[in-house]
Amino acid sequence: MWTIIQQIAPYAILFTIPLLITALGALFSERSGVVNIGLEGLMVVGAFTGALVILKMQEIMPGQQKAIWIGLIVATLVGLLFSLLHAFASINLSANQIISGTAINMIAGAITVFLARNITGSGNIRISSGLKPFDVPFLSDLPIIGNLLFTRTYATTWVILAILLISTFVLYKTPFGLRLRSCGEHPHAAEAAGISVKKMRYIGVMISGAFAGLGGAIIIVTFGGEFTGTVAGLGFLALASLIFGQWKPLGVLAATLFFGFATTIANVSQVIPTLAVIPPVILKVFPYVVTLIALVIFSKSSQAPKAVGEPFDSGKR
Repeated sequence: MWTIIQQIAPYAILFTIPLLITALGALFSERSGVVNIGLEGLMVVGAFTGALVILKMQEIMPGQQKAIWIGLIVATLVGLLFSLLHAFASINLSANQIISGTAINMIAGAITVFLARNITGSGNIRISSGLKPFDVPFLSDLPIIGNLLFTRTYATTWVILAILLISTFVLYKTPFGLRLRSCGEHPHAAEAAGISVKKMRYIGVMISGAFAGLGGAIIIVTFGGEFTGTVAGLGFLALASLIFGQWKPLGVLAATLFFGFATTIANVSQVIPTLAVIPPVILKVFPYVVTLIALVIFSKSSQAPKAVGEPFDSGKR
């Protein structure tokens, strides 16, 4: 068993990182009071933008890692801008947030595939090279955890973990975080205290769009390698991780690690002799069955923000 864990741990962490940053973005959105099930579409937009920008930049500056980081930044900005559609519909127009998020998923999938086919002719956008894995100096030599956590890591892993720590501090130790959370719990009380509920909800949705766009682009530069028009349901898995993690940053981290390991087992099972004896179809559906079971178990103890999903009307009390 320990050998299996050592074999799959680097891959599981690699898969967890885009899931973690996307779920973290959803945390900001839902803590402000806006449900964002458009994460899948926002990740697709980020993956498309990242792949396209990196492809063009690598033609200009071949072999330079700078091209990849420019692509990640642009994907983050485009994800933020695309999320404004959901923010406007949900906040200004008081539209049903589930329907608005579904529309985002449909629009993103259609428009990116259309653009990709017109640009490349095939609908796929392949980058020439992604981020290079590395072993963390000194830490990779530590017994037990060295091989698990600090070998074959990517720079994006440490960037996202830093964002997680900063986000935890911002949400719970700053006035901004208190205002954001109050808009998701008691928006009318927040308004009475002089907080602009609409502004805070806009910020929450924009952060979710930026993080989801970054998550989609990270897939391309780490284990994806090319844009294919989909992110294989990772946006919905990120939303499940948010619920599983009880809308708390560290809970989200634990949930995404859990789903990351479950999905990795399904993907690499055929190259691990111990798991190869299990029928592939069972392992392929394993992460989704686990997700459903986890949601059923934890839905009864849900600690969702009280006003999440409810359009804000300052005239009502």
